[in-house]
Amino acid sequence: MTSKISKDSEVHITYEDQQQINTFARHNARLQDIKEELAAKQKQLQNLEDAADELLMLEDDDAAIPYQIGEVFINHSLDDTNKMLDDEKAVQHSEIAGLEKKAEQHKQVLSDLKVKLYAKFGSSINLEAEEE
Repeated sequence: MTSKISKDSEVHITYEDQQQINTFARHNARLQDIKEELAAKQKQLQNLEDAADELLMLEDDDAAIPYQIGEVFINHSLDDTNKMLDDEKAVQHSEIAGLEKKAEQHKQVLSDLKVKLYAKFGSSINLEAEEE
């Protein structure tokens, strides 16, 4: 997103206006970071769900399942591995919910600031996302 004010306008920008524009930029940057982190968490959750699905197709219940913890693999039973996957999925769901809540808070602040800044500057300011 950008917060540009066109050069041809004669709008006076006060210190408070600049602070609002800076606040908008900070919240927008945080929102983008949260969106990236949220996408990564959702991918991790999908990987965990895929792993759980693969375990369902396992025919040998006595097989030792390698489970990665950090950079090492530890062999566990099928039941232990399923429990660990379920626990990790619960953690991921919790973190995703927290990130979504933070994103909504930032979106609300951005929405409020957009209303204030567009009311003052009209079409002289651009607060919309740029197409990539």
